[in-house]
Amino acid sequence: MPRQAVITTDRLVLRPFTSSDGDDVRRLAGIFEIADTTAEIPHPYPDGAFEEWFASHAEQARRREAFHWAITRRETGELIGAISLMKLDHRARLAETGYWVAKDHWGHGFCTEAARAVIDHAFDVLNLNRVHAHHMVRNPASGAVLRKIGMRYEGRRRQHLERWGKLEDIELFGILAEDRPATTR
Repeated sequence: MPRQAVITTDRLVLRPFTSSDGDDVRRLAGIFEIADTTAEIPHPYPDGAFEEWFASHAEQARRREAFHWAITRRETGELIGAISLMKLDHRARLAETGYWVAKDHWGHGFCTEAARAVIDHAFDVLNLNRVHAHHMVRNPASGAVLRKIGMRYEGRRRQHLERWGKLEDIELFGILAEDRPATTR
């Protein structure tokens, strides 16, 4: 089984997580604003959560069920977030993507750059036909990222997700391999 790919962009390196990333992930994902905009990151970030999550990566990659990348700055190697392709269905040739970027890196296009690279990897390397994503309605910045990478709005699921004791509406997006502009293929 080949190792999980490292993906390089103009400003970023997306690489598999290592056990030494735990302190950075705990510090960055432990900020309430990060947990608040995601469906599954707990707050406060509990001891052992990174280790449990990280321990699942190798087997998920081996089975080609999910791939998780640390988003790092190309110049410095600084870990600034995470992005994943999850729920891979090779028969239907589709997957879901999800991501987060450290609060002090919001608004600089890093999430868009990482998401675009992962979408290209999904189509060009993994031979998928569809990638989809969702975001909470109250997190329009995530929807802006999805639109910037060419995803199309596909609808809303009302009260689909429970977060902090409240039912949340989510917006659904998707992109097909044929939707990509010819310049990115």
